[in-house]
Parts: sequence; C-alpha cells; structure tokens
Amino acid sequence: MSQKLSSQELLTRIKREIREMPMGEIRAKLDRGDDFTLIDVREQDEYDQGFIDGAVHIPRGFLELRVENLTGDRDREIVLYCAGGNRSALAAKSLEAMGYANVISMKEGFNGWRNGGYPVAKTRNLTPAERERYSRHLIVPEIGEKGQVKILESRVLLVGTGGLGSPAAYYLAAAGVGTIGLVDFDTVDVTNLQRQIIHGTSDIGRPKVLSAKETINELNPDVRVVLHETRLMSDNILDILKDYDIVVDGCDNFPTRYLINDACVLAGKPNVHGSIYQFDGYATVFHPGKGPCYRCLYPEPPPPGAVPSCDEAGVLGVLPGTVGLIQATETLKMILGKGESLIGRILMYDALEMSFQTFNVQKDPSCPICGENPTVRELIDYEAFCGLHAAGG
Repeated sequence: MSQKLSSQELLTRIKREIREMPMGEIRAKLDRGDDFTLIDVREQDEYDQGFIDGAVHIPRGFLELRVENLTGDRDREIVLYCAGGNRSALAAKSLEAMGYANVISMKEGFNGWRNGGYPVAKTRNLTPAERERYSRHLIVPEIGEKGQVKILESRVLLVGTGGLGSPAAYYLAAAGVGTIGLVDFDTVDVTNLQRQIIHGTSDIGRPKVLSAKETINELNPDVRVVLHETRLMSDNILDILKDYDIVVDGCDNFPTRYLINDACVLAGKPNVHGSIYQFDGYATVFHPGKGPCYRCLYPEPPPPGAVPSCDEAGVLGVLPGTVGLIQATETLKMILGKGESLIGRILMYDALEMSFQTFNVQKDPSCPICGENPTVRELIDYEAFCGLHAAGG
C-alpha cells in the first residue's frame, strides 16, 4: 500500500531530492555571466510586480508544455524560481522526471531576492486588451510578454510606402510596433495598386502617407503613425532619423539608397534593406559596426539608365510582398534580439524558380564611410553623386 503524505511532507521530501541553491549564489552566477536558463514560474500577476532581469516567464501550470520550446538540451543548466521556493522545487522535480539533468531551484524565491535588496526589473505591463490582441505572440517563448513590450516600445521608420513599404508597414503594425514613421512624397496612382497593398482604389490621387496611415490605424489603432510627407534629402534625413531605432529602406532609386546608407552609418542606425526587379528580390541588414554597409557592396552607383526601374522593367506584383515581409521579419528579430540576422549576408529570392540563396558579404576596410579611414564624414549631394534626380519612395 502506497504511503500517504501530506503536502508539506511531500514538499520536504522533494526538497531533499532536488538541488536547491541560495539566492546569493544565483546572483553571483548572473554577475559572472554564466550560461544558464533562468525561468520565473510564478503567475502573471506576480510577474507584473517585478522579476529578475534575464528571466523567462513560464507560469508553473505551463512549464512542462513549454520548456522544450525554450530549450531541448536536457543537460543545460536551468534555474527556477517562484515566490518562496516551493513551487520552483516541485517544478524542478517535474523537469527532472522529463530528463533534465541539471535543474536548480532558488531556495529563497523571488520574495527573498527582493527583500535581500537584489535588483528587481519591472517593465511596462500589457493591458488586458493588448494581451488579447497579441495573445499568439505571448505564447511564443522567444517573444512572451517581455518581447511584446519591446515591440510596443519600438520606433521604426519606413522609407517609402510603395511595393516594399506596404507589406512591411502593414505587418509591423499588426505585430504592435509602437511608433511607425512613414516617409513618402508621392500620391497613389492606379498603377500602384497591382502591388502596393496598403492603398486602395478610393485612395487614387491622395498622398501615400495619408492612405497608409489610415490603413494602418484601421488594422491597429494603437499604433502611433508619424507622417513625413517629404523627399528625403541631405538637409533633413538626420533630423528625421534621430527619433527612430531602425530604418526600413523600401525606396526605388540609387540616390536615396546611398543617402539612407550614409545617414544610418553616421547616426549609428540599423538599415533593413530590400530591393526588387521583375521576378528577383534581395534583402539584407546593414548595421554600423556589426557588418558591411551598402557602399561596401556598391562603392559607386551604376551609370544613369544602366539599371531599369520597376516603372521601366516591371515587377511581379506579389514579389515585393515577399521581400517586404522579409524586411519586417528582420526588423522584429532585431527588436526582440532573437535569431540570426541578415547582417553580413544577402538573401536572394528567385520567384520563377521559387528558390532562396544566401551569400556572405564582407565589410570593405577601404569603404569611404564605414572603413578604417573614412573620407565621407558628412552627407553629400546624392543626386549629383548618382548623376540623376531622386524618384518617389
């Protein structure tokens, strides 16, 4: 006949069987930068009151279901904490039963940590409406509430609300990017509607930025949309860039590409770049100090007229949708600090063959703006540099 135990007796037994660690040792591990996974198993309302910086939040009731998405490595060191050390002890025993061999329960729990004067992190809490809207993000371990807050507090500037800017803006707004800046000075034309999905037939003749803003706010009214109905020039771009974290380049002409590149390098802003041509698409990320810039790849612009624009050569209508979504994906990954970025790589998409290829690209030590001895220290006349006038975004 099996032994009957009270809850306290069971807890006492489990605490003898698992590995507990005092909070001071956990703090030392964090200070040293040891490689381990820290999991907060408290409920949402407890987590909202504060947590240990760097912890992943998985409520106790979901731990066994979600831990494998967080780490499938059964030998990885995992540290669990709850309020007082009891739930984390039970959770540690459960993970050991799943085959996790290096699980630790923080002995004093979060209450002991806070009362001991150790640092406590606290972020902006999601409202009930936000939790409902972004519920599919919240259950993804790499995002969760902490990641969604990062998205909500992010500021992204989209240059161009055309083929690339349309899908990028639409999905970034859907994801909850808090502030989206739109740069464009063009109006909606009927020929745009074959690919520029953020605009509709009733928008023909209206400013693109206004049309895009209305579409974005219909999708997600919580997004703050800032309009820059202007042509980007050397005398205004740095003033515009200063209010944003990331730039998404959806322009369709070489002067603006070089202008955006140089301004982002000078301002230290990441530039999520995309381009399209007929059935081919390209995407990469230029991040100052972390990889090559646009000038590293293309030191000089092509001769005027050598590369036809979409107006001249045409483009498959769905192609910019694919590339624009890649740009949006790279932007969200950068905001979250997750995954492998396209920094130092170019992703090439061939729609006819339905194939993707990735090529590594290197930083050019002699690059005139990001190289070892830069000669470009201020913005120049990019229309003169490229030998033509800049077109719309």
